[in-house]
Amino acid sequence: MQKRKLGSSGLEVSSLGLGCMGMTHSYRPFPDRRDMNAFIRTAVERGVTFFDTAQVYGPFTNEELVGEALAPVRDQVVIATKFGFEFTNGQSGGVNSRPEHIRLMTEDSLRRLGVEAIDLYYQHRVDPNVPIEDVAGAVKDLIQQGKVKHFGLSEAGVQTIRRAHAVQPVTAVQSEYSLWWRQPEKELLPTLEELGIGFVPFSPLGKGFLTGRFDERTTFDSADFRNQVPRFTPENRQANRPVVDMLTSFGERKKATPAQIALSWLLAQKPWIAPIPGTRKLERLDENLEAANLELTADDIGEIERAASQITVQGARYPESAERMTGL
Repeated sequence: MQKRKLGSSGLEVSSLGLGCMGMTHSYRPFPDRRDMNAFIRTAVERGVTFFDTAQVYGPFTNEELVGEALAPVRDQVVIATKFGFEFTNGQSGGVNSRPEHIRLMTEDSLRRLGVEAIDLYYQHRVDPNVPIEDVAGAVKDLIQQGKVKHFGLSEAGVQTIRRAHAVQPVTAVQSEYSLWWRQPEKELLPTLEELGIGFVPFSPLGKGFLTGRFDERTTFDSADFRNQVPRFTPENRQANRPVVDMLTSFGERKKATPAQIALSWLLAQKPWIAPIPGTRKLERLDENLEAANLELTADDIGEIERAASQITVQGARYPESAERMTGL
């Protein structure tokens, strides 16, 4: 597995990481924990060194799983987790990035992960009630105390990023980015390049849609998050099929799957981009990782761009309530 550095920070990660959210959150039914423990260790054996979790995934159970699975190889991997939500009786509520809350939740994350320091610590969502300077200052204190190594932001707007970066250098920003969600190209990517900040795209396969395995007839578990996503209504899945058809057609010529083309396209955008596709199946992990070995030429990228420009994606990427929690 090739390595990449997240911006100018020097933090080196595998070119493709593993998003662990779906192992305990959003995509029911969840697999057996022992199976996921073994799966994460297999990912390490395959060369993955970058693992993404968060306090809210579960809540808490995802950090416990990731910490337990990676304990034997702690010195070989980079673990990213996220803070910034309120919890009551073990359930997540609204955002809360008050410095005292950050400090309290950090101690809990360190314990659950079984680590002395968190490699990359993202603010999960911007808190409109707390100045970002206060958030960055709190994380700066944690870095000085040796409890955190690198600061990150998730779904933050460019002005928020600049303000935070002025207080504590931001190593990476995590936001959604794929061939069917390209908003980061407008302002975010140029800003990150200017500031020397790495980019970690989540949902690089469009919550599974770009794999080509879903159509308008697909049904999800009743508790699956995609049932709430406007882009995943049967009508919009049918309307968005041309994106998958384009990837499939291109992949046939490259002897690659739609997912591999979608991931390879992302990797080709910038050398400081490290996507974190999530999966719980070994065959999908192997399929995804093979995308790192697929080289797209400038002509290939141009062809994909021309085809994609002819397609208008239908449906919002989040329910309205979730979209309001982003800082974009």
